[in-house]
Amino acid sequence: MAEINQQAELNSPYGGELIDLVVKGEEYEELLEKSSRLPSIQISQRALCDLELLATGAFSPLDRFMGKADYERVLTEMRLTNGTLFPIPVTLPVDEDSLSTWGEQITLSDSRNNTIAVMQMEEVYHWDELREARLALGTTDPRHPLVSEMNTWGNVYISGAIKVIDLPKYHDFRELRKTPAQVREQLSSLGYDKVVAFQTRNPLHRIHEELAKRAADQVDGSLLIHPVVGLTKPGDVDHYTRVRVYRTLIENYFDPQRTLLSLVPLAMRMAGPREALWHAIIRRNYGATHFIIGRDHAGPGKDSNGNPFFGPYEAQMMLGQYGEEIGVQPIEFKELVYLADEERYEESSKVPENARIFSISGTQVREDYLAKGELLPDWFTRKETAEILQKMYPPRHEQGMCLWFTGLSGSGKSTTAEILTSLLLERGRQVTLLDGDVVRTHLSKGLGFSREDRNTNILRIGFVAGEIARQGGIVIAAAISPYRTTRNEVRKMVGEERFIEIFVDTPIEVCEERDVKGLYARARRGQIKGFTGVDDPYEVPVDPEITLHTVDISSEKNARKIIEIMEARGFLLPDGTNDNSTPQGEELQPEMVESTDA
Repeated sequence: MAEINQQAELNSPYGGELIDLVVKGEEYEELLEKSSRLPSIQISQRALCDLELLATGAFSPLDRFMGKADYERVLTEMRLTNGTLFPIPVTLPVDEDSLSTWGEQITLSDSRNNTIAVMQMEEVYHWDELREARLALGTTDPRHPLVSEMNTWGNVYISGAIKVIDLPKYHDFRELRKTPAQVREQLSSLGYDKVVAFQTRNPLHRIHEELAKRAADQVDGSLLIHPVVGLTKPGDVDHYTRVRVYRTLIENYFDPQRTLLSLVPLAMRMAGPREALWHAIIRRNYGATHFIIGRDHAGPGKDSNGNPFFGPYEAQMMLGQYGEEIGVQPIEFKELVYLADEERYEESSKVPENARIFSISGTQVREDYLAKGELLPDWFTRKETAEILQKMYPPRHEQGMCLWFTGLSGSGKSTTAEILTSLLLERGRQVTLLDGDVVRTHLSKGLGFSREDRNTNILRIGFVAGEIARQGGIVIAAAISPYRTTRNEVRKMVGEERFIEIFVDTPIEVCEERDVKGLYARARRGQIKGFTGVDDPYEVPVDPEITLHTVDISSEKNARKIIEIMEARGFLLPDGTNDNSTPQGEELQPEMVESTDA
């Protein structure tokens, strides 16, 4: 092992200087007093994460949200106007109507209207969400979590010099929330010039532990465990649970003389290869010389057709291509397997002949262990990790979920949803029915039927559904929800694994025949404007979990079909009743028309 210095000389910040936008001393007092007289804009959680990392230098050499020239070149060439490689646009979207017509300065505030910073307004420019999605993310598919989110952003970006008054305040894991300067100081004190950074947004299992330790040994350096605690992929394990796992493992199984745990409030874009490069740049600003990168790094999962958005090794290839230029070398995940007889991990290429090998796939972890409330085996994960996960994730049949009915007015959503509600209550599950008509008389009272108001209505339902599902309840939502992007945004709110989209596929001609209220007829005559299916589009789901047909199949049979699927997926335990036939005397009845709820 190389001789350890008292204070190591770390990798320099990207661009040569660590940006610091936080004002201090007299300037702080003066700016705080001045900010109370300036117009204010409330920024999103994503923008707040970006602002914090701009302020502390994690995005160095950026010292502001990108102006138009930098933004355009980053989109098309992955470079700033001065030629510096930078793969991800970092921008501040706002509604043009919210911009003040007076004053050259504005304050940037969080969701609770706490003043965070003052911006000198220098640029306001329009942007195209589909163009940005295509260039930065490589797709315009609304199943990508950022694509659906971008639809909710403001129509202009703003840029200008920023002075930060206060960084966002946190009440959790304060001792682990370190700025780049603080991390660099602590890493330097460990005495290693080389630093391996390991980003994670998932719990650490023993294979990850082994890979991280081997990487540090490989370069004879220190190890920075650097989990993301800002915005990650929808449905990920919450950061509270993950950080408890990380902290326990670091305290018990890692060398404290060469390991540092720090949290990074990064808002991920799930941009695959581009994002991998960006993550490595960020880690250089924290002092890293090497960055561990695995398969499908920062991948958002599968698209609307069930295919991965990115190839499994695209991120590794891009970081390998640009590693020299950005000053951070990739360390690729090697495939490790567990040798059962020797009770250790080994690279797959070095496994002895006829050796007994144990392995568990990610799907098995979710389906065979966590979903059934079973502890993961000791050879796969530390006992402490298994116990934390078991406590936070009860068996699937005790977890919450959302059944989201979508379809035209009169398709049969509400009728089927009501029957399904009764069947689930019969099983002893807690169920909340969010019907479009009822929601519009309470939660969304006052909203109209413009595209904007329809989206607002659906997002409100989605927010409530997500909160109920997180607390272990079953939510049944029945709303036309005509726009694909908004439905995907709701999927994110609830969580991919807890969301089942149910498309009630009834031809519009049948819906019109069922229309006892005459709504379709009035829309055809032009007496109702913006009626879904007539003069406003209904965007058919591309890959719904369930598709129901109501012309020849009764609502009861459809509801029982859903019950069967819930049992198959583990959301319900079989109750011993297998008679799902139509009760004697039941006949197919025409479905009652729903109103024009969104």
